[in-house]
Amino acid sequence: MIDFLETSGWGDARRQSLAGDASARRYTRLFRGVETAILMQDPEGDVALFARLARHLTGLGLSAPRIFAEDAAHGLLLIEDLGDGLLARLAQDTQTEQSLYLLATDALIALHRASPPPDLPLASPDRLAAMVDLAFQHYTHAPDALPQAVAAFAPLLQVHAMPADVMVLRDYHAENILYLPRREGVARAGLLDFQDALQGHRAYDLVSLIEDARRDVSPQTARACIAQYLTATGLPKEAFHASLAVLGAQRNLRILGVFARLASTRGKPHYIDLIPRVWGHLQADLAHPVLATVKPILDAALPAPDTAHLERLKARCPTP
Repeated sequence: MIDFLETSGWGDARRQSLAGDASARRYTRLFRGVETAILMQDPEGDVALFARLARHLTGLGLSAPRIFAEDAAHGLLLIEDLGDGLLARLAQDTQTEQSLYLLATDALIALHRASPPPDLPLASPDRLAAMVDLAFQHYTHAPDALPQAVAAFAPLLQVHAMPADVMVLRDYHAENILYLPRREGVARAGLLDFQDALQGHRAYDLVSLIEDARRDVSPQTARACIAQYLTATGLPKEAFHASLAVLGAQRNLRILGVFARLASTRGKPHYIDLIPRVWGHLQADLAHPVLATVKPILDAALPAPDTAHLERLKARCPTP
């Protein structure tokens, strides 16, 4: 790392560690006089892919970090510092929240007007159905129910997760989007997390935005985002709402497993505290009639996140 910083001209920079995310990535803010940059260390990931996708997004007029230097062999990137104006911090009242979330929706609309970059993995119905496995492995131990759930989801995803024709950022929520007031139009939305992007359905990132695992989004804001997206795209309302429900259920079911796994394998019990909100999103999605075949399977297999179950999940955390 020292050689990388020296070669890129930031060897003498002052360093400030930044809060990370659910992955193994680490971020450090570098100060060089009045200039700043971010050192991203991702030894388990593909920083060359991050750089390629960042350049794709900036080429569309969106605000991903510019890439200043990269060392893919050692998982190092030096990237533009887009600041600390996360939507999650700024959305302190309903009016501000709605304004910021509509901006994030406009950024998705702009992204979806362009073809996805080549060679992205396809979020096929079979792939999405298989991805719910983590809930049955980590949130609850019900291996016998997994094939039933996959079999029930698969035909719904064949209808409601197709066509898979846009770039899906996957973790599109208020802690991964920045407000950049000095920029214009959709460039005011700073995009931070897209290295796990897929080629998928256009409802995926919108439901990720409005069914946030980490904060409550007002119903008014969620409705406004959906309405704005539909107005801009002209998509059929009922079909799009069905896609939101099916992809929301798939996504929230997977998140239950992801959060439970983060606690049990990485010693991050605070993710368990987010599970009741995710459960609420899942139940709202399952209330849509299109998921009538899936709901009884999940009702039978998944325990509600009452205090006792949450404590059981936390008890699996490895001790320091």
